[in-house]
Parts: sequence; structure tokens; C-alpha cells
Amino acid sequence: MKITNETKVGILAAVAITILILGYSFLKGNDVFSREKEFYAIYESVEGLTVSKPVLVNGFQIGRVSQLTLQPDGRILTEFKIHPEYEIPKSTVARLESIDLLGGKAIIFDLGTGEYADDGDTLRANIQKDLMTQIQPVQKKAEQIISRLDSILISVDNTISPEFQRNFNSSFASIARSLQTLEATTKKVDHMVGNESGRLSAIFANLESISSNFAQNNKRITTVMTNLEKVSDQFARANFENTIRNADKAVADMQLAINKINNGQGSLGQLVNDKQLYNNLNSSAENLNKLMIDLKANPKRYVSFSVFGGKKKD
Repeated sequence: MKITNETKVGILAAVAITILILGYSFLKGNDVFSREKEFYAIYESVEGLTVSKPVLVNGFQIGRVSQLTLQPDGRILTEFKIHPEYEIPKSTVARLESIDLLGGKAIIFDLGTGEYADDGDTLRANIQKDLMTQIQPVQKKAEQIISRLDSILISVDNTISPEFQRNFNSSFASIARSLQTLEATTKKVDHMVGNESGRLSAIFANLESISSNFAQNNKRITTVMTNLEKVSDQFARANFENTIRNADKAVADMQLAINKINNGQGSLGQLVNDKQLYNNLNSSAENLNKLMIDLKANPKRYVSFSVFGGKKKD
């Protein structure tokens, strides 16, 4: 049987149309060669989400977005095609999330637990803000802080006088010179230490020897110090006791002398206790006073002299 050209053209056209339909369906995200599970979720906004975007679980793709349908209330019904070997619990949340800085979106399944969802069930939906939306508040705050810092720096620059700037620069120059002087001094000290390292080593060796001798003779030093302490204690105790004895003796002698005086014994006792002696001494003092007065009034009565040796009168 001979096939006409018209028949061949018709067959080729049918095959081409079939391939075109299958390719278009594949590009839309529909897999015509396998039976996939269908799930749905409703979002308020799906900006950045398109058909054939992946459905991910922990970064692993288990399906794709197959269709987006606008509802009468303005919400978007999103259809997912999930590979049949994956079971999806009913408590799973279909989260719309940004996957890059350019605003590209994907569906992230936060798998729940419990009973599995049936083909055609509607899952809970959740929308996470994209990265740019999250960054915008931080960017605004950073811009405000930068503007405030700029105004502060301008105010400080206007406030600082040229004289203050000169003094500030002079202070930094003085600090630099001080650091240079300190560096030079440090170098001199290092040089001196290097030159005297031998003597320092000998001094440290002597100190180490002395300390080792002290450590070896620690017991003897302790014994000597103990003996010195005992001797000093005994000497202090002996002097103190001797002083107390002498003081007691002196007090006793003084008390004895006072008792003798009170009893009229001895010259001092008789002088203190003899009233007649006191009266005689008082009378003698009075007569002596009268004699001195008369001597001043009549000196010739008591003293006479002549330059040429005149006759002595009775």
C-alpha cells in the first residue's frame, strides 16, 4: 500500500503538534510521563514566585510549582507537583522564601509529623520576608547614624579653634620626642646590660650561693636566733627585777628616814619637832636683823679708822 504525501504530512504534523504540546507542558512544570502528587497552598502575595520554581526540603528538591491561580478575593492559589515517592504530613507548612539577593523565590516545606496528607490537600502557607525587605530597616538606621556622625564631626570641626589644633599637634610632637628619648634610653640600658652581663652573672651567682648557704644553715641560724632571744629575755628580766628591788629598797629607806624625822630622831628630826629651837632661831634672826639696821644707822659706833694714825679712843 502506497502512503501518499498528504498522509505523511498529516502524520508529521500530528507528531509535531504532540511534541509541541508535551514540550510546552514540560516547560510549564508538568511531567506527563509520571503521576505526581498535587498539593495546594494559598498566599496573600507571591511576588518573585513563578511556575517551575522548586519545592525544597532542607535544600533538597522534591517537586516544583506547577500552577498559580488568582482567586476572587485577591489571594493566589498555588499548585505543587511532588514526586510520588515522598510522603508529606498534613501538618507541613509551605513557606514562601527568598533564595537569592535578586528576589528569586522558592517553596520550602517545613515537614510536620503525624498523619500524611492525601493527594489534592491544601497545606498551611507562610511567607518569609525576603532579604532586601529585612535589610531595609537596618539600612535606614545605618543611614541615620551616618548622617548624625557626619553632623557631629562637622560640629566638632567647627568648634575646634586653630590654636587648639596647633596645641594638639604640638602635644603629639612632644609625645613623639618623648618616645624617641625613651627608645634611646632603652637602647643605652640594653647596651649597658650587655656590657655588664658578666658582672651581673657573677653577682647573681654570688647571690645564689649566699641563698644556698642560708638554706643549708637554716637550722643553725634558727638555733642562734633562738639563743639570742633567750639571752635578751633573761637580760631584760634580770635588769627589770634588779631595778624593782632597788626601787623598793629606796622607798623603804625614804620611809624609814621620814619616820625618824617624825619621831624627832636625829638633828633634822629635832630641828623639825623642837619648838624651843625654832623660837631661838627665830629670836636670833630678829636680833641679827636689828643689828644690821643699827650698823647701817651708826657705822662709827662699830668701825673707826684714822689716816695718820691718831690716838685710839676708848
